[in-house]
Amino acid sequence: MGTLVGTSGWQYRDWRGVLYPEGVPQRLWLETYAAEFATVESNNAFYRLPPPRTFAAWRERTPDGFVMAVKASRFLTHIRRLAEPEEPVARLMAAVAGLGGKLGPILLQLPPTLRADLGRLDRCLRCFPAGTRVAVEFRHPSWWTDETRAVLEARGAALCWADRLGRPRNPFWDTAGWGYVRLHEGRAGFAYGDTSLKTWARRVRESGWRDAYVYFNNDPGGAAVRNAARFARLL
Repeated sequence: MGTLVGTSGWQYRDWRGVLYPEGVPQRLWLETYAAEFATVESNNAFYRLPPPRTFAAWRERTPDGFVMAVKASRFLTHIRRLAEPEEPVARLMAAVAGLGGKLGPILLQLPPTLRADLGRLDRCLRCFPAGTRVAVEFRHPSWWTDETRAVLEARGAALCWADRLGRPRNPFWDTAGWGYVRLHEGRAGFAYGDTSLKTWARRVRESGWRDAYVYFNNDPGGAAVRNAARFARLL
């Protein structure tokens, strides 16, 4: 598969004139997006989990080879804070089954106030079916320990490499043999400059990952669209 590059979400009105031509209705935005990018990170489920039929419709509306990563529900990550994960993980996986072979990784973005709790992390990761790719974005510095790395490696989960304002937010651990990158906000407004993009492209190339998923989350003004297209060319 190699490296897939896309954006975090696709339903942004200010992308009209950037990615979506004037006159293309919103109901065709996913098809228009999928003609330009091979992957997307869906953040719909973070706010409200769509039913399986919605994921199935997204599968039908995208071309062969398209991959959709899914950000896990905030009920699991921010309300439960990974406690008692069995039911929310099962509900999530039942819904995303509608994607079939187009399902990419599941992203667990933890709240910045959640301190390291290795028991909760391990229990949550154990809930996912075998073969599911799970990436974890930690946002509290207490997680940066050898013990955290060991849990990720034991469960085959990837550490999400994240960036904000041109500053990496994590150590560069390879815990799964595949990688997940989220670029949240560049220094030039929301956009990343070419120097930052080249630096991140080099990191991905030199990571040793078999597969990589790279998503730009700097959506205002279409910055994510432009940056993702440029990043794909750099690779």
